[in-house]
Amino acid sequence: MGDSQQGNNKGKGKEKENYESWTMDDTNELLHLLVDAINSGLRDANGSLSKQNVERVILPRLHAKIRFPKTYNHYLSRMKWFKKQYNKMSMLMHNNSGFGWD
Repeated sequence: MGDSQQGNNKGKGKEKENYESWTMDDTNELLHLLVDAINSGLRDANGSLSKQNVERVILPRLHAKIRFPKTYNHYLSRMKWFKKQYNKMSMLMHNNSGFGWD
């Protein structure tokens, strides 16, 4: 007799319990809050937002506007997604100069 959960973890690292995916509305709201935070001068000397500023300012405002609250780790995950999307668009625009061979 064993635990019903035993064997369900396939060794892929962290368990994803009660994780709600980011919706486009959640993502857009986070993006607006990030822009507001940067415009209000919350960036550090190196140009990034500190964990304390994110937890103190951005996440409480985000929680007030979205259905499922997010943690700092969720924030980091979405920031990686933003960077990936930026890199895709940057590569697309870089290769879209108009100078090419037919």
